[in-house]
Amino acid sequence: MTVRPLIGVSTYLESATRWGVWELEAVLVPAGYPRLVQRAGGLACLLPPDAPEQAAAAVARLDGLVIAGGPDVDPARYGAERSPRTGPPAPQRDAWELALIDAALTAGVPLLGICRGMQLLNVALGGTLVQHMEGHAEVVGVFGSHPVKPVPGTLYAGIAPAETAVPTYHHQAVERLGRGLVASAYAADGTVEAVELPSAESWVLGVQWHPEMGEDLRVMRALVAAATR
Repeated sequence: MTVRPLIGVSTYLESATRWGVWELEAVLVPAGYPRLVQRAGGLACLLPPDAPEQAAAAVARLDGLVIAGGPDVDPARYGAERSPRTGPPAPQRDAWELALIDAALTAGVPLLGICRGMQLLNVALGGTLVQHMEGHAEVVGVFGSHPVKPVPGTLYAGIAPAETAVPTYHHQAVERLGRGLVASAYAADGTVEAVELPSAESWVLGVQWHPEMGEDLRVMRALVAAATR
């Protein structure tokens, strides 16, 4: 029997009101993330927020890491003033996920950032974000779709060599790329849709869209393959 690689998925704390008669904090992530890991051949492990100094120990037990989508990154993390359209800060989540990213980069653990996860990867490496893009999340709570075009010769182009329509929901995006990152896919309007660290020693990819909301398994299968290696 082939041993499936253990893929950690970051989660976050929210107040929940549907635990029987209880109103308690819950550790949450949309079910699409672990399901995508499972469908792609990995074993999903949920990573609840913890003290940042525990991130290296957590990552050391993983074969791969997914930083999930979610709320806006605090602009203070990249030295910007808060835009009126930027959501409220999530300091505990920012700190935990930044520590996970740093630990994965240090240890060479394959890393996939999804939407906010890609943006946070960029911030972790010194990049900045566009805090609001008109028309990129036109209907609240409804995913859209648009094509992304790969950059030839990149890791992402090796995964998806042709232009592909992807499920999307965001209002922020990469502005200045972080250290060592290259853009590996673009939308028609020039928005950076994927970033990666080109290295033979590691597998690091961020995508602006939400593969967990679609049927295309190629990105997650590539992470699972890298984690297996």
